[in-house]
Amino acid sequence: MAAALTPQQLSETHRPTLDQALETIGTRAYWSPHPEHPKAYGEGGAPGSLGAAEGKTAFDAVLNTRFDLDQPGTDGWTGGEVSPYGPELGVEYPHADIDVLLPAMKAGTGAWRAAGPETRALVCLEILSRISARTHELAHAVMHTSGQAFMMAFQAGGPHAQDRGLEAVAYAYQEQVRTPGSADWSKPQGKRDPLKLTKTFTTSGRGIALVIGCNTFPTWNGYPGLFASLATGNPVLVKPHPRAVLPLALTVRIAREVLAEAGFDPNLVALAAERPGEGIAKTLAVRPEIRIIDYTGSTAFGDWLEANARQAQVYTEKAGVNTIVVDSTDDYRGMLANVAFSLSLYSGQMCTTPQNLLIPRDGITTDAGPKSYDEVVSDIAAAVNGLLGDDARAAALLGALVNPDVKARVEAAGELGEVALPSRTVANAEFPDAVVRTPVVVKLDGTKTDEDAAYLSECFGPVSFAVAVESTDAALELLRRTIREKGAMTVGAYTTSPEVERAIEDVCLDESAQLSLNLTGGVYVNQTAAFSDFHGSGGNPAANAALCDAAFVANRFRVVEVRRQA
Repeated sequence: MAAALTPQQLSETHRPTLDQALETIGTRAYWSPHPEHPKAYGEGGAPGSLGAAEGKTAFDAVLNTRFDLDQPGTDGWTGGEVSPYGPELGVEYPHADIDVLLPAMKAGTGAWRAAGPETRALVCLEILSRISARTHELAHAVMHTSGQAFMMAFQAGGPHAQDRGLEAVAYAYQEQVRTPGSADWSKPQGKRDPLKLTKTFTTSGRGIALVIGCNTFPTWNGYPGLFASLATGNPVLVKPHPRAVLPLALTVRIAREVLAEAGFDPNLVALAAERPGEGIAKTLAVRPEIRIIDYTGSTAFGDWLEANARQAQVYTEKAGVNTIVVDSTDDYRGMLANVAFSLSLYSGQMCTTPQNLLIPRDGITTDAGPKSYDEVVSDIAAAVNGLLGDDARAAALLGALVNPDVKARVEAAGELGEVALPSRTVANAEFPDAVVRTPVVVKLDGTKTDEDAAYLSECFGPVSFAVAVESTDAALELLRRTIREKGAMTVGAYTTSPEVERAIEDVCLDESAQLSLNLTGGVYVNQTAAFSDFHGSGGNPAANAALCDAAFVANRFRVVEVRRQA
């Protein structure tokens, strides 16, 4: 069957977008081809895109169905997702016989390699374009698997995730075309004829890539690895979290459709859904066919992958202890509002949410006068209460707790120290079965730095610790130790002192942690922008890779040289 998508069509449609992405990763300016506002889709919006009602209808149509992907090796069906908002999704997914599926995935790699970096990149951009057109549908899928509130699921699970995927494609293309496709080589030999060779250089993927999805951000954390591996010539097997299969299943279906229309084997992208308790990630991770692994999740399993998946290049984003150092501020109200929002967004269920607030015991200086440690903590609690005082507004910010373990941590936090801000239950009028809790803030003594100190471990969810330290210098010592031993995806700080600012910056440079200083407006420490901000650094225990830099893509392929006598 002739390809429905020709290289010329792909180039005319997507080459300008690729060029803009390549320019933007060089300038680090703001840019996104994917609109953030729901009204930008559907009638009057992006051509061919689903509007709000159409997206909801498409999502509803998938529920309680069998999600057939026409994959080789399907030996049964599995499912069982339950929305954190209450309803069962009722979707069944193909369960794969891996011994059949993996060879089928490898069969199309020759043609995919021969297509070259540009065609691969443009096919990836067509996949992303079709995903973008279905952002409303995917938003409901992300919401009802992750527990994100709808607007966050729409933006973070839609355009922001698509931006991260496109960013990975741009970096992948850039690294692959550093080496020319061919070269004429001539070495002078004095009076004799020169030695002459013609050389060709072909980028070749490492092998099958495994994406191990997470529950909280299935698309945002899944797309970078998926598109980085696909763009560099590797087939991609997507193993979703069993509680968040649907967003990635929809993604796989779209990718398979585009690959087929472009004349490539659709089995270059496949889904590996697991039966309850099957734990296929461990089995897949050590298969010799798996040569790349992308993983987001717990430190324990990330460490296991790094130690045991020796045949694969492993990229992990694990747990860390994110910290805000509070030294001083010239915008006290702005600081309180910014911190309150950062603690509350998605019930603290982000790998970038601040956990430890390091505050000098003797207080801080502010534009509102000196504030004691107790006053700062009390004012942060008041800011959170003010932000979340209305249940409807609170539900829209908090979403729902993603699993019972998070609820248990919130309920147990009060046993760790004095509670400065108790958590309360929030009613969700639309989804009465949703489990929604406001953040809890606990006061802790920062002089107790033994290994059992609660603030030296991640407490994932809406739990934060106001840690009293002896001084800003003591805060920086604790910050350094925390990053070095436990890792951090983000660090925030508030100071009016240039000397303190430099000292904080030095700690973060030494320990390789991403720093945000004096945020008091509409940008928050737990948010990053594709093409401009690096998510993680790869230089501390929280993650061994950054989204996205050259190191994230360059080891997914090799350059194979063929020399011929001229």
